[in-house]
Parts: sequence; C-alpha cells; structure tokens
Amino acid sequence: MTACIRRITLGIALAATMSVSLPAIVAAEDSELIIFDWSGYEAQAFHPDYVTKYGDSPTFTFFGDEDEAFEKIRSGFKTDLAHPCSQSVVKWRDAGLLEPLDTSKIAAWKDLNPGIMAMKDLATTADGTAWFMPWDWGNTLVTYNSEKVDEKDIQSLKAFADPKFKDRVSIGDNVDDAYALASLAIGLKDWTGMTDEQFKQASDFLREVHKNVRLYWTDNTDIVQALSGGEVDLAWAWNDASVQSALAGAPIKAKKDTEEGLSTWVCGYVRLKGAPGSVDKTYDFLNAINTPPVAQFLLSDWGYGHANSKAMEAIDPKILAEKGYDNVEKFVDKTLFQSPVPAELKQKMIAEFEKIKAGY
Repeated sequence: MTACIRRITLGIALAATMSVSLPAIVAAEDSELIIFDWSGYEAQAFHPDYVTKYGDSPTFTFFGDEDEAFEKIRSGFKTDLAHPCSQSVVKWRDAGLLEPLDTSKIAAWKDLNPGIMAMKDLATTADGTAWFMPWDWGNTLVTYNSEKVDEKDIQSLKAFADPKFKDRVSIGDNVDDAYALASLAIGLKDWTGMTDEQFKQASDFLREVHKNVRLYWTDNTDIVQALSGGEVDLAWAWNDASVQSALAGAPIKAKKDTEEGLSTWVCGYVRLKGAPGSVDKTYDFLNAINTPPVAQFLLSDWGYGHANSKAMEAIDPKILAEKGYDNVEKFVDKTLFQSPVPAELKQKMIAEFEKIKAGY
C-alpha cells in the first residue's frame, strides 16, 4: 500500500477555487502536530504509541487525491506532515514544498525495505538526502462481487469496457489509478515513456470504461460501501476495498492475476517546509507508525504491506501468504509501478481525465 490519494482546461476554475480554499479540520486533536492525509489514516491503531505518550491523536486534515493536496499546500496551507505516494514525491520536492528528514530521529530507518529504498529518486536523492519515509505499499487491482461476476469474464482488464458491465463499474476519481488501468489495458507496463499514440489509446480506453461507470469513488469508504451494498459489481480499487468488504461479510474478492497485471504503488510521509508544529512530535509520530503492531493492523485490516521489513517479518507467515506478501517478487510481477511521469504528460492526463469524466 495504502496510498492513500493528489486540474487544467475544464479544471481551471476548480484549481482557482482550491488555491483559496483550505481543507476543513476533520479531527482536531493535538494542535501541535497537523497531518494532511487520506481519509481513514487517522485511526488510532496506526499510531498507538503516539496516543500513549501524548493522550490523543495529532490533528488530521484530509485530501481526495495528491494533485488536490499539492495545489492546497502550494497555495499556502500549512501542515507538518503529508502522505503522498511514489508518483508525486519528485513533483512535491521539485516544487520546493518539502523539508529533508532527519533520519537519525527515525528509529527504524535502517529497517525499511531495501527494495523500496533502492528505488531511484524516491526516498532519497543522489546526494543521500532523505525526503520521504516509505510506509504503506500495495496495489490497485480488479475487485469484484463474486456472487454477481463470473471470474472467467474478468480475465482481462478490458472487462471494464465490456458493455455487459454497463452501470456496474467503479474506478477511482484519481488520475494516476485511472491511467495505470488504461496503460496496462493497452499493454504498457512503464508509463514514464508513454508516446502520444499510447496516450490516445489509453484515453480512448478510459472513454469506453466511462460508458460503464456508475460512480467514480473518492476514498475507501465510498468504494467499500458501493461494493458491499451492491451498487457496483466490478471496481478498480486498492487492496483495502476487498479486505474491508470481506471483513464485513460481503462476497467481495480481489483478482491479482488478470492477463495484463495490476498496478503497484508505495506511499509514505514527508515533512513540509515551514511546518508550524512540534518537531519532536513530528518524529514521535513517524516512529509510532513504524512498529510491528502497526504493520500487523495495516496488513490484516487494510491489506497493505508495511515498508518496515523487520515489522513485516514479525507477522505470522500464514497471514503474509494469505495476503500475498510472502513473495515480493511475485507480488510485483506483471505490474505497472506508479513512478513519477514527466510533468507535461501528467498535466495531459489530468486535463484529459476531467474531459472523460464529463463525457467528452
């Protein structure tokens, strides 16, 4: 994992609105630490040691996707920590929004997954400066109602555009996940070098998918309710959608072995330049989320892997195997990793996705 989630032409007015509109404080707790996050990550089970030490949680504010979060921070919103994902870290850093992390204050820094830490220009830059603490990683993948959808009909991601699923589909209101789906559907595993023709093919595919979409979900609560309540039967969703639906007794499953594969992402925490809160509490929070009990909760209740390798090793091997995290190489097989795309391409994706959702 969870990644949690992050406009031009049709979105100019929205961007202008965002530049002057700050997010509402949803959970006002410890005012000395503000965290800008995906909805759901305010759960105390993610930072129990922080609550034990200070008596309450930090103050959380929420964003719907990373492009929204970027615009709000760039327009002046002040926060101490934020929770972007792999495709956005470079953009945030290059825009001058981030403050380097003092890794000497992060107790388990050396325990972070070597494979994730080795990803070029993600956690650290070439000079060794740390900007991003990887925390959750997982997939965006086919998620379906096993009582209403025959698995043989969803062997390919092209099923999302099959007319038989008209008004039964949901994909995220998230440009990165949308174009990850479309890229995979056209046979593209590395979107960083997407050509103009491939961009057109991917966009055309999303237009076909749009004909089947009943709703574009915005957070895990949206899609879990839509799947569990029978509003949609087929979704392109994060791991937690199937896990939480199943925990609630709904017949929702995830399919990792489609012909074209699935998308993989890594999310984590960054410190913002001009952070108004307590530095000590900032690092206490980063340490609190980086423990074996938190990894256990993240995996069992959300279906996401934890970036702390030692914490993952402490989990029952049977649970790791059940969730598909016992073999990392197999986990990322046939996957599109959501690495940063060139800024010009990202802006094209944002603009085109807005048109697609509007029916154009």
